[in-house]
Amino acid sequence: MIPIIKIEDIAHVRFAAPDLGEMQAFLEDFGLSCSTHNGRLYGQGSGGHPFLHATETGEPAFKALGLRAESMEDLEALAKAEGLAIEALDDPGGGHVLRLTDPDGFRVEVIAGQQMAAPADALADGPHNNASARPRIREAVRLSQGPSHVLRLGHAVLNVSDFRVSEKWYKERFGFLTSDEIELAPGTAMGAFMRCDRGDQPTDHHTLFLAQLPQPVGFLHAAFEVAHLDDLMLGHAHLKSKGRDQAWGVGRHIMGSQVFDYWRDPWGHELEHWTDGDLFTAADPPNKMPFTSLLAVQWGTPHPMMAGESK
Repeated sequence: MIPIIKIEDIAHVRFAAPDLGEMQAFLEDFGLSCSTHNGRLYGQGSGGHPFLHATETGEPAFKALGLRAESMEDLEALAKAEGLAIEALDDPGGGHVLRLTDPDGFRVEVIAGQQMAAPADALADGPHNNASARPRIREAVRLSQGPSHVLRLGHAVLNVSDFRVSEKWYKERFGFLTSDEIELAPGTAMGAFMRCDRGDQPTDHHTLFLAQLPQPVGFLHAAFEVAHLDDLMLGHAHLKSKGRDQAWGVGRHIMGSQVFDYWRDPWGHELEHWTDGDLFTAADPPNKMPFTSLLAVQWGTPHPMMAGESK
């Protein structure tokens, strides 16, 4: 299959909420800096992207998934193939957008030409002492308390009505590659972790996970990369101290290998902190994994569904 374009990365997620002030308070506890523009609330990370999370006023809802095209030429090629018009992007950073609708009615915003800022200096990690190497000598660990430092948006997860139909739609348009396909039984797929095709350039294990679970079609979660493990744990403590609603964590996933920590915004939308994920190139073949590996952990807190079964 030759895709129309190959996207560069995920760009943003959009929501609606009835109280932008309440959403801002949550996002700042989560580790995003916030600003307003044209009546909308935007959450920024420190990686230089104009925004990662956007909220408009309205009834609580997931509104759109944003994907970043590599160039305006790619955006124009996609527009021609879809028979749609490119519009100016009325958000921080400007640029242009092509708005598509996937088979389940999810709005997909493909963007190009945003003005990027210089990334902030990375939050230092380590050095760390362990049994085989002890590089930290005559220096104590003294961590600053507060929210995690979000760098970027890493992936989103959608529950779809027909996995194979959605998989075909996203792969044909955006060039996604399968990292791990999830099977309920041999030969019966219920979803896949899919990554961007950047050739020899390493990319996250997954940028989009499509799942066909026995629940309503909808948004499942969006995942934001933080500086490192200590940063994730500091953010965990901060969110807990603020009385925020934890969904799952802390633990290490099997597929993707990330250390994870999931929280819910005031209207129940799940946002994940993660760090230390797998990176692959286009040369790495797809795998097939059982459904049990989706909910299991290498270490840490079991998924609430698994924990309930073990009682």
